[in-house]
Amino acid sequence: MMKQKLIVVGNGMVGHHLLQQLVEQNGTDRYDITVFGAEKHAAYDRVHLSEVFGGKAPDELLMAGTEWYGDNGITLRLNEAVTAIDRTARTLTTATGAVLAYDRLVLATGSVPFVPPIPGRERQRCFVYRTLEDLAAIQDACQGARTGVVIGGGLLGLEAANALRLLGLETHVVEFAPPADAGAAGRAGRRPAQGENRAAGAQGTHPQGHPVHY
Repeated sequence: MMKQKLIVVGNGMVGHHLLQQLVEQNGTDRYDITVFGAEKHAAYDRVHLSEVFGGKAPDELLMAGTEWYGDNGITLRLNEAVTAIDRTARTLTTATGAVLAYDRLVLATGSVPFVPPIPGRERQRCFVYRTLEDLAAIQDACQGARTGVVIGGGLLGLEAANALRLLGLETHVVEFAPPADAGAAGRAGRRPAQGENRAAGAQGTHPQGHPVHY
């Protein structure tokens, strides 16, 4: 039987989990699988990004080595973003100009960091915190810096605060939600006590002046 062409757009944690499930359930017997990742790194654990500043090598965050894909008959195309999808023709186009046909298409592109529409957000020393490339840029900017501010006290916000703390910066967390709500939301979205422990030493502030303790 001829295999169907399955393309997965996105090689993050969720996209990789899908691939793992397909491999475990013999999905590679039915599908010729290609996965696209816009980053140069294969899927990695974004939840523990700050551990890179604690000495962990970026490769230690990988969900699987690149050889895993080849060993399981999956074509991995990194550093190649998908720029257009033609649902009628069932083709997609990438940033390199390549056009690929598909029978099944999965979009697992994840989220985009929300940047508050406030003055100054376009400045050079303002960053989002989502990728290994973001961490490298933050690390470079922290050379010689003394203070860092993180906007957002959720799971990734606390991880970002921990990253700045590990770099030796006096760290502040600004959280929009009331302290009680922020704490409840954080606890619901992470493993017990993880955020509190990681952000120990960070100072928190609510926009209305209420202190937020981490």
